[in-house]
Formats: sequence, structure tokens, C-alpha cells
Amino acid sequence: MNSSKSPGLAGFGILKNTTCHTEKKISVFFSIIFMTVGILSNSLAIAILLKAYQRFRQKSKASFLLLASGLVVTDLFGHLINGAIAVFVYASDKDWIRFNQSNILCSVFGICMVFFGLCPLFLGSVMAVERCIGVTKPIFHSTKMTSKHVKMMLTMVCLFAVLIALLPILRFRAYQIQASRTWCFYKTEHVEDWEDRFYLLLFSCLGLLALAISFLCNAVTGITLLRVKFKSQQRQGRSHHFEMIIQLLAIMCVSCICWSPFLVTMARIGINDSHSKETCETILFALRMATWNQILDPWVYILLRKAVLKNLYKITRGCCGAHIVNLHMWELSSIKNSLKVAAISESPVSSKQINLQPFSSMGQ
Repeated sequence: MNSSKSPGLAGFGILKNTTCHTEKKISVFFSIIFMTVGILSNSLAIAILLKAYQRFRQKSKASFLLLASGLVVTDLFGHLINGAIAVFVYASDKDWIRFNQSNILCSVFGICMVFFGLCPLFLGSVMAVERCIGVTKPIFHSTKMTSKHVKMMLTMVCLFAVLIALLPILRFRAYQIQASRTWCFYKTEHVEDWEDRFYLLLFSCLGLLALAISFLCNAVTGITLLRVKFKSQQRQGRSHHFEMIIQLLAIMCVSCICWSPFLVTMARIGINDSHSKETCETILFALRMATWNQILDPWVYILLRKAVLKNLYKITRGCCGAHIVNLHMWELSSIKNSLKVAAISESPVSSKQINLQPFSSMGQ
């Protein structure tokens, strides 16, 4: 019987030859620790982002904060659902035959692994695109990127990730219990059917594409801000974007470091099919690297805030002395000047003066 087309037996074929073993006590301990730290970190980040969203609700930063909140909420539910299932599997001594007779738990686990893997990557790329538009096309951003449009984008991203996760189920292809017997995913051993290879390549290509889009958009945004910064002091009203760009760059670096091993491993398995040399230990290590992404993401918003960075700068200045002060004096003065220019340009008095300038020049 073809195990890939029989949902009731698909997940148990791998249990006959298990080539990868994990220590039960250590694995349960680390699973609980990771899940707890992830939940607490994401909860703290959500509180910080919601507080910031209330402050900047009517400004251009609101759309970025809304997308960031969606990313952190996704990571939080990923920890809750995937972590709870993983702890249950370890606590049950990985006896899938006993508690997964109908393969329902493995299917749910596989769907959650795909969804909570792709959705944060998609949201990270959408955030990078949003900031790129906000910096390069500010008028279009202020008129089109409203809160309603951002919520629609969040919904579309989540629905697309759900569709990718449900695709094997819709095609009557069951998710497989992996060789370590601790998680479920697409078929990664003895991949011979084109459809099994397609799912692996689709997952890895979408993830790598999201990382590439994030890199390109962040590069364009950074170059644009630097050009404006060095070109003229009078056009630096956009300096408030730098905090968001720093956070985006940190998210991109964390995602690349954590997700690249797993995405590349899945792509190699899909390309090399039955001749793949990827071992169970390699796949498990890449998976654990990917799970760190959901733990590190919230700390980007917790640590890389203006107040925290300002305190770190004060501590560094106190430790290193006047050398650091001289090194960063020009940068701090330029940021202050740009904030003053932004405040003046937004005031009604300055707008009246700007409107009266043509008439004064005509009178002269």
C-alpha cells in the first residue's frame, strides 16, 4: 500500500526504522524551557507594541507597529500550539501508535509547523515592503497604507500560509512522522514521488523568497535614508524611520541565521529526492535553529527601542569616556536637527510661512 496516499497509515511507516534518538528527560526539559521563555518574551513584546501603537495610532509608524504585533502574536501562538504538542509527544515517550491511530495529531502538528514557519517569514517581508514604501513613497504610503489596508494585508498573508499548510491534506497526502519521532512534516525520507518533492521545494522556495524580499527592501530603504541624511540637513524629517529600520534589519538577520539551514536542507532533500544525504541529526539541528527565531523575534522589539538604546549609549559613554562622545557627536546632532526640522515642517505656522514665500519673492 502506498503510505503517502493512505492517511490512516501514512505516519507510521517511519517508526519501523528509527535512526535518530533523543534523550527523553533532556528533550522534555528543553522543550518546556523554550516554550516558557518564548511565551513570556512574546507576551512582553506584545505589551510594548500595543502601548506604542496607542501612542502612534494616527501616524505613519502605526502600520509598522500593527504588522509587528501580528508577527509577535503569530510567534506566541506558534510557541503555545507547537510547544504543547511537542511536550505531549515527549511525555508520551513518542509512542505515536498509541495516541495517533487516526493520524489526526500528526496532521495538526504538520499543519502548524508549516503555518507558523512560513507566516512569520511572510510578515517579515511585508514589513520590509511597507517600510520601503513609507520611505521612498511617503505620499502614497500616507494615503493608501491605512490601518484598514494593513489589517487586510495581515489577513491575506495568514490565509495564504494556511492554504500552503492545508495543501497536502487537500491533496490527500498525510503529513509524516519524522525519524526522530518528535515532530511531523512533509515526507523527508525516501522521497520518490514528484508531489512530495514539490511540497518540500514549495516550502523552502517561499521561505527563501521572503528572506530575499526582506533583504532587497531593507537595502533600498537603508540606502534611501542614508542619501537623505547626507544630502541635506533640511530634508531629514524622516529620521524617525531609523528605529524601525534597525528593528527590521535585526529581524532579517535573525530570520536568515535561524531559518536558512532548515530551508536549504529541505530544498536539498527535495532536489536530491531519494539520493539525499541529509541525516536525521542534521534535520533536527536545522529545526532547532528555526525554533530559535520565534524566541529571538520579540527581543528585537524589547531591546532595540529608542529608550533602551539611549540608556545603552549613556552606559557606553560612561565606560569608554570622551572618545565615544566625539565619535558619535555628529550623528546625534544631525538626528536632533532633523527632528527639529520635522517638528517645524509639521507646525501650522511654518506652513503659512511657506505659502507666503512665493508672494514675498514676487513683491521683491
